Amino acid sequence: MGALHEGHMALITRAKKTTDLVIASVFVNPTQFNNKNDLAVYPRTPEKDAALLEEHGCDIAFFPSVEEMYPEHYEAPKIPLGTLATVMEGEFRPGHFDGVVEIVSRFFEIVEPDYAFFGMKDFQQVAVIGQMVRYLGMPVTIVPCPTLRETSGLAMSSRNMRLSEAQKEEALHIYRTLSRAKAEAAVKTPEEVRNSAIAYFNESAMKLEYFSIVDPVTLQPLKDTWVDGATACIAAFCGEVRLIDNVILKD
Repeated sequence: MGALHEGHMALITRAKKTTDLVIASVFVNPTQFNNKNDLAVYPRTPEKDAALLEEHGCDIAFFPSVEEMYPEHYEAPKIPLGTLATVMEGEFRPGHFDGVVEIVSRFFEIVEPDYAFFGMKDFQQVAVIGQMVRYLGMPVTIVPCPTLRETSGLAMSSRNMRLSEAQKEEALHIYRTLSRAKAEAAVKTPEEVRNSAIAYFNESAMKLEYFSIVDPVTLQPLKDTWVDGATACIAAFCGEVRLIDNVILKD
């Protein structure tokens, strides 16, 4: 959605190693925002984004308008997402994943890619897009790519542009909480790890929205038993900026 950074450029680099033509779309999608104020203040840097994409060898940069993406009488496909869209982000951002399905299916319709590269910072989004592709039988391979972090551990995000230096330092408590949870996963149950993580996180000044430990396929919460790929997901407010992150607890 723009305000591109090195995390996005890592997707370009990965794509260039896999394919012979790389297309990047930049579009602040209004249907993904259930908070109008969040849409209004979302960072937009199109000139910088275009230069960065060119610098990293992107072949085509696609900056469509809202009218181009959503022409009159356009109807988005309806995908049965089930509980994939009702937990975590789906619970706190109603309608968000309907918007994700709408825009990604539209991009796939226009671009007709063989591969599509998505960052795992948006862990739940990748799961939803995978379900959409399977349900619609789209001939595209989804390639999940690791989250890139600052040297401090803070997950790279366009929203970081809205943080002051003091808030960036404060936001590091998110990664510390996830790292602590990963260490504790060796000796505690998922529920014990979650309770400990929430207590630790709440020592900070940030406001926790959720901390969940979930099955990586169903996204259902884990309580007593671990599964391979069990993932801790967190959303929190640092001032007025909402940040998300995740880490795999059981490789």
